[in-house]
Amino acid sequence: MIEQQQVDAFAQWFNVLLKNVGTVIKGKDNQIAMSLVCLFSEGHLLLEDRPGTGKTSLAKSIANSFRGSWDRIQFTPDLLPSDVTGGLVYNQGSGEFRFMQGPIFSNVVLADEINRASPKTQSALLEVMEERQVTVGTETRPVPRPFVVIATQNPIEQEGTYRLPEAQLDRFLMRTSLGYPSHDAEVDVLRSIAAGVDSSSIQEVMSTDDVARLIRVAGGVHLEDPIRSYIVRLADETRRMTELRLGVSTRGCIAMMKSSRALAASQGRVFVTPDDVKSVAHAVMEHRMLLTPEAELRGTRTEDLVEQVLERVDAPAPVRSGA
Repeated sequence: MIEQQQVDAFAQWFNVLLKNVGTVIKGKDNQIAMSLVCLFSEGHLLLEDRPGTGKTSLAKSIANSFRGSWDRIQFTPDLLPSDVTGGLVYNQGSGEFRFMQGPIFSNVVLADEINRASPKTQSALLEVMEERQVTVGTETRPVPRPFVVIATQNPIEQEGTYRLPEAQLDRFLMRTSLGYPSHDAEVDVLRSIAAGVDSSSIQEVMSTDDVARLIRVAGGVHLEDPIRSYIVRLADETRRMTELRLGVSTRGCIAMMKSSRALAASQGRVFVTPDDVKSVAHAVMEHRMLLTPEAELRGTRTEDLVEQVLERVDAPAPVRSGA
């Protein structure tokens, strides 16, 4: 179990990064914080929102905030799997094939408009998102750690897009959206742009070693068995809902555990509470809950179903402060 001074340091670093990204993304501290919780869980993040709300700016601001390698992949219908993972190239001089790394071999990979690529290309991400490795031919190569995919997609425009496969959706630890900023925040955005402040000018505030260390701290936050049981019961409740053809998977339970630990650490606590689980529930569960066609026709929303689940499932008694 980690010590209090470790989570205190975690909370300080978390706030430094939150403030740094907040210089570009105005008035969205809660959404930024949830994205950073995903980062320090070493999970993948899906940003789904209308065009022009700052999805790519948020992804680039996070990537530019630490001294690690990052790359951007613009997903298009003609993108090939080898454009993502890399492939074998014949060297005429040596008469041998050698492996050329693709952009996936980075600490942070920005997958812009991920739903514009074909399912064949999207499937190239399945192995690396789950196992942090890429297999080409008979060779398997690990990607750098920490490794995080931050993907964006526009749910409004459907022409020329493909629905993400369920297996790929499940590999995203969280899905969140930014929404339009308030009036004052949007004015502040215009002021910042006029002053030359954007995601490309953001300051580096930590290294990949710092991020890796904080990921280990988050993974050491104490989680009692009643909290584990609560997470499983939440997932199980979704599997019983008649409005859903697919409920939250075991991978979803693991995602809830990891993210609630990182959230607790960001608040300077060495233990997870039921409120931590509730706070991450929407971001972790909604994209894993697939509606039946009848529920879709009725206009049922997964966010409403998550609220129902949280109301139905009794939370355990609060964890004692000395845990």
